[in-house]
Amino acid sequence: MTTYSYVAFDNKTGREIKGNIDAENEVTARNSLKAEGKLPIEISQTNMLNKDLNISFLSGVKPKDLSTFCRQFVSILKSGINLTEALRMLEDQTEKKALAKALGDLRVEIEKGETLSNAMKLNPSIFPMIMVNMVAAGEASGSLEVSFKRLAIQFEKEQHLKGIMKKAMIYPIIVTIVAIGVMVVLLTFVIPRFVGIFDQVGQELPTITKVVIAMSNFLTGYWYILLILIVGIVVGIKAIKNTEEGALFFGRMAMKMPLFGKLVIKNDCSRFARTMSTLLIAGMPLVDSLEITKKLMANAVFKKAVGEIADDVMKGIDFSEAIDATRAFPSLVVHMVRVGSETGDVEGMLDQLADYYDTEVEMTVSTVMAALEPLIIIVLAMFVVLIVASIMAPLLQMYDAMSQL
Repeated sequence: MTTYSYVAFDNKTGREIKGNIDAENEVTARNSLKAEGKLPIEISQTNMLNKDLNISFLSGVKPKDLSTFCRQFVSILKSGINLTEALRMLEDQTEKKALAKALGDLRVEIEKGETLSNAMKLNPSIFPMIMVNMVAAGEASGSLEVSFKRLAIQFEKEQHLKGIMKKAMIYPIIVTIVAIGVMVVLLTFVIPRFVGIFDQVGQELPTITKVVIAMSNFLTGYWYILLILIVGIVVGIKAIKNTEEGALFFGRMAMKMPLFGKLVIKNDCSRFARTMSTLLIAGMPLVDSLEITKKLMANAVFKKAVGEIADDVMKGIDFSEAIDATRAFPSLVVHMVRVGSETGDVEGMLDQLADYYDTEVEMTVSTVMAALEPLIIIVLAMFVVLIVASIMAPLLQMYDAMSQL
């Protein structure tokens, strides 16, 4: 099989489209395109210059892309268009190449007689497990539109939450990088210029100056040791986090961090409540919902806790009691789930709980940002003051000595 790049007109939309197709030869490629309702204008064998590259980190499908797909899919289905034609329309208008290709694959599988959920399973990098199971539940109950509406809300909330978490992290990261840059410049360019002056004077230098000069000499002369040390620490941390005990250790540390600890807890509580609510509303069994939710938890401590909840529920233990037994979730989660169990509306309670924690995450981010801004500035100012003091102290000694002559 050979891969061909093509430019064609879509007979139904009238739009010009580009893409790749695998075929035995050019004639077969043209015939295949015509069978798909595409009129080929240009077609050529792909090479390194014209190949339609699909780089994962550039074309990765985000929750907002899936949310848009879900809402568009519902609108098209409501208009009475059949499933394969709906997928063809979405494939043509989707800007994300990875998602467009995945929709094309779905359409091909459905044309072969496969169900939509089973077709999605073949592309797990694009369609997450929660989506596959929700679609399967919708197909079984005949409420596919309801499942996609709920998925759209799920993905929108997930994207919103991710945006908030990124907002909390971007500012301190940028300021920290700038602060490190300032420190490196001062130690590698500013301090060495004064060392020669201090050596000419020949006076005993103050302790603070000796410390700063030692830091400068180490950074300029042995920077590679520092680089190796940093790389070693990063690689070591990643290796430890890949083990179960290591992941739990760092998960507990994250939950106990000043300022960020509460944010980590509230973020995973929101994710737990929202995902469970979405799956249970779709008619997914409780244990299956927990197994899927477990895979979506960000913190290893909560991931382990959800697994323990699933095991306890399988043993016949009440849902709220199983949550309480983990000692990982706040008491509010236990209380709300218990009330939901008593009233027969666990899904509704989890939905309210997710909305509550979404709001809490936003408020916590505002608090963290308000506390971090002055804290980082103070730390940076202290270092600058240290550098200035290390320079001024010997200079003042020189002036005192000169005044006594």
